[in-house]
Amino acid sequence: MRTTVVFDLGGVLVDWDPRHLYRKLFPGDDAGMERFLAEVCTNAWNLEQDRGRSWAEAVALLQAEHPGQAALIAAYRNRWPEMMAGPIAGTVDILRALRDRGTPLYALTNWSAETFPHAVERFDFLGWFRGIVVSGQEGMVKPDPAIYRLLVERHGLVPAEIVYIDDNPRNARAATELGMHGIHFTGPDALRTALEALRLL
Repeated sequence: MRTTVVFDLGGVLVDWDPRHLYRKLFPGDDAGMERFLAEVCTNAWNLEQDRGRSWAEAVALLQAEHPGQAALIAAYRNRWPEMMAGPIAGTVDILRALRDRGTPLYALTNWSAETFPHAVERFDFLGWFRGIVVSGQEGMVKPDPAIYRLLVERHGLVPAEIVYIDDNPRNARAATELGMHGIHFTGPDALRTALEALRLL
């Protein structure tokens, strides 16, 4: 029986996207912004900060490669909070409903240890979780099975009892392969339907 719910954070509960910042830095030039994010400050580069690399090292390495883009690269770190547009309200409503039902709630997130405190300061609902595993604090990232096992072992959980929610289908699939019920998050309405089918709501 599925009794415990584990949430990813960015893209599920928090509307985080570098575009929220870089649209300001590339006014009227979406193509230029997309090219910068695809070729300079890439998802793969950011993932290494989620894995534990320091922002100082990350920015210095990239500025050495792209000296003409130094200011835009620095902004990724210096103006990082502007990438968080706010909560994804419909999902927060679901989280609240689960909390009110007494459902054990946990979070497992790919997030830099240096920037995660910005989220904790801004979003009260992060205090509703019984535990949060942050990749940057652990030195490993999803979909590495080891970080899911760390969550389970640290909090005494049972994979067969866990529903795991993530906006990255690879991460949801990795949870399923470890015996959890992985849900690929596509929006609050679909998530509510899925949780109702599991009788969690």
